[in-house]
Amino acid sequence: MNSSPSPRALRVFLVDDALAIRARIAARFGAIDGVEIAGEAEEPEAAFAAIAASGADLVVLDLRLAGGTAMDLLQRLARHAPPPVTMVLTNHSGVWFREACLANGARYFFDKTGEFELACHAIKQLVHAHGARGLHHLGAHHV
Repeated sequence: MNSSPSPRALRVFLVDDALAIRARIAARFGAIDGVEIAGEAEEPEAAFAAIAASGADLVVLDLRLAGGTAMDLLQRLARHAPPPVTMVLTNHSGVWFREACLANGARYFFDKTGEFELACHAIKQLVHAHGARGLHHLGAHHV
C-alpha cells in the first residue's frame, strides 16, 4: 500500500468588493477538486496583508475594488517573494484593461460574464500543475 501524503490543495484568495459575487466565486471555485478558498477581502490594503498571511497560491481579483483598483495590488503581489499566481476576473474586460493588468503582473485575465468557465478551466490546470511540481515552476501563461 502506498502511503504517500496527498498533495496540498491549491490555496485561492478572492478579492472583490461585492460580497454576493465573492460568495458565488467561492462556491464555484471551492467546488473544484483540489481547491481550498484561503480567504477573501474587498479592498487592496487588507487583501495584501491577508494574502501574505494565508499562504495563497492563487489570487483572483476584480479590477475595481473598495478603496482602489487591482493595479496597485497586482504590482505589490508581483514584488512579493515568491509571488502568488494572479488572475483578474472582472466585468471591465476591454483590451486596454486586459493589457494593463497583464503588464502589471496578472498571469490571467478573464471576463466574469463571458469567460467564467475559462477561468474555472485555468484553475483546474493550475491544480494539476500545483500537484505535479508546484505553481512557481510554471511558465507565465497569459489568457
